[in-house]
Amino acid sequence: MRILLANEARSGGGGVETYLASLPSALEARGHEVAMLYANSGSEDGPTRISTRESWSVADLGIDAAMAGVRAWRPDVCFSHNMRVLDVDERLAAGWPTYKMMHGYFGTCVSGHKAFAFPRVEPCARRCGPGCLACYLPRRCGQLRFGAMTAQYAWAMRQQRLFSRYAGLVVASDHMRREYLRYELGESRVHTIPLFASCGGRVPPGQPSIDVLFLGRMTALKGAAVLIRAATHAASILGRPLTVVLAGEGPDRSHVERLAHEPARRDYLAVTCPGWVDPEARATLLSRTAVVAVPSIWPEPFGLVGLEAAEHGVPAVAFDVGGIRQWLTDDVNGRLAGIGGGAPAFGDALASVLGDPAVRARLSAGAREAARRFSADAHVTTLERLLERRGA
Repeated sequence: MRILLANEARSGGGGVETYLASLPSALEARGHEVAMLYANSGSEDGPTRISTRESWSVADLGIDAAMAGVRAWRPDVCFSHNMRVLDVDERLAAGWPTYKMMHGYFGTCVSGHKAFAFPRVEPCARRCGPGCLACYLPRRCGQLRFGAMTAQYAWAMRQQRLFSRYAGLVVASDHMRREYLRYELGESRVHTIPLFASCGGRVPPGQPSIDVLFLGRMTALKGAAVLIRAATHAASILGRPLTVVLAGEGPDRSHVERLAHEPARRDYLAVTCPGWVDPEARATLLSRTAVVAVPSIWPEPFGLVGLEAAEHGVPAVAFDVGGIRQWLTDDVNGRLAGIGGGAPAFGDALASVLGDPAVRARLSAGAREAARRFSADAHVTTLERLLERRGA
C-alpha cells in the first residue's frame, strides 16, 4: 500500500509526534510506502521529527500545491491525525479513503478538555452540541472569552460534520470508542487500536531512589496539585517522607512548586521539579522510580505515560477516568483510585504499593507484561489490517 500520513506538524514534542515518528519505518518494514502531508511549516523544529521519503507542507507550498503533490504520489489510503486546518481533512476525505485517528475529544467537546473547571474540576459527560454553549463560560470549560468560545464551537461542529466522510475513526481506548459512537457512526466505523510506548532508551534498573514520579503537563486537569496532597497523605500513612519528582512544564508549575514546598509538608515530602525532560532523561528517571502517578482529573483518552513506565517495570497509580482502564488493571499492574475519593483515595493507593515490597514486585511484573501486550508490533498489525480495507 501507499499510505499517506497527515498531521498538523512534522516536528514537535508531543505524544502524537512521538507516535507518528515510529510509524513510517514500521510500515515500510512490512513493504508499504509512506509519505506525509502536514499543515505547519517545514522550518518548524522540535525534539521529535517524523521522517518520510516524500512530504508536503501546506504552510510552505499552499494547500493547492501540497494537494497536487499528494495526487501525483497517488496514495491508496490516508491516515490523518491532529489537524486544526480542517480544509486538509476535507480534501483528503473527498479524494481518498481517509481514516482519522482521534487522539483527543475533537468534535465531541468545544474546548477539547471534556471537563468542567468550576465550581470544581470534574469530567464532563455531555454530548457536544448547542447546549454546550450554555455551560462553556459559567462552568469555565475553556478560555473565558466569548470569541474563543464561538470560534471553538464552530470548529468542533465542522469536525463533527466530517465524521461521516471518513472511511473510519481510530481511537486508542474503548472509552473513546464509546464517546464517538454517541454520534450515530455505526459500530463498524469506530476502531479501537491501543497505543504503545516508544522507549526513550534502555537504562539498567536500579534500587528506586524516587518514590513517586509524575511525567506530564502542569495543568489543573493533569492533577499535579492533587498528587502533592495525595503524596502527603501517603507519607503520613507510611510514617516516612516520600521522594517525589514532578517532571513537566505548564501554567500550574509555579503553583504546584509552592504547594509542594509549604512548611507543613517538609516532614512528609522531598519534591523536585526538573521541568520538561527529554526521552533519555525520562528513561533514567523511570529506571529509578518505584511508582508512576497518573493523577489526571479529566478523562484521559488513553494515558500513554503509564505504558512508558511499564516498559521499565514501574507500576502506576491513577484515577479511574477515561481510557486509563485500557492498560491499567487494578491490582495487576498498578492501582486505580476512585475519582470521587480525591487526594485521600489516591494517597491510599500510593501507600498500598509503596508500603509492601511484595505487592510492588508483583505489580512490577504485571507492568512488564502489560508493556509486552501493548506492543508496537501488535498496534501496527491491527492498523495494517484496517488500512487494507481502504473504505470498503
